[in-house]
Amino acid sequence: MRFLKLIVISFAVLFFAAVTFSFLFPSTLIVSRAININASKTTVINLIKDWKGWSNWMEGMSDSSVHILSPVEARLGNTTVHIIQVDTVSVHSLWKSNQGKMMQSDITLYGTDSALTVVHWQFVQKIKWYPWEKLASLLSDKILGPMMEKDLNALKQKAEHTGISIISN
Repeated sequence: MRFLKLIVISFAVLFFAAVTFSFLFPSTLIVSRAININASKTTVINLIKDWKGWSNWMEGMSDSSVHILSPVEARLGNTTVHIIQVDTVSVHSLWKSNQGKMMQSDITLYGTDSALTVVHWQFVQKIKWYPWEKLASLLSDKILGPMMEKDLNALKQKAEHTGISIISN
């Protein structure tokens, strides 16, 4: 009985410590990457504004697990993506997994020079107060970051080879 009581008290103390520690982590997670592309904003926006453009640079868009449901909705494996808004300098989308986790994705174009465009891509996720959610958020940058970098480099290659205006060094 004494041993069982020790186990229950230890578990309660550890759980309380984990919950308390998790409050030190922010409740909003932002994973962000940017790249300079030697092409006009028009060239880049044409590659990011719809599914056809995404298939030119985003890894996995040619897989059989990708199903385009409408001009603004697609199923990428276990994730549903809704394109919320597209304008001349940005694309905003909402990513929802089968587990119910949601992330907002924003791809924004910057630059005044018509031959150089800075592409900024970020994912924003609201994290619940659960300790395991907060601790798992530490890995999000390590998981999403390299994928975003790879896709942005592919976007750069495609835009610079497609674009009319290329900066020469």
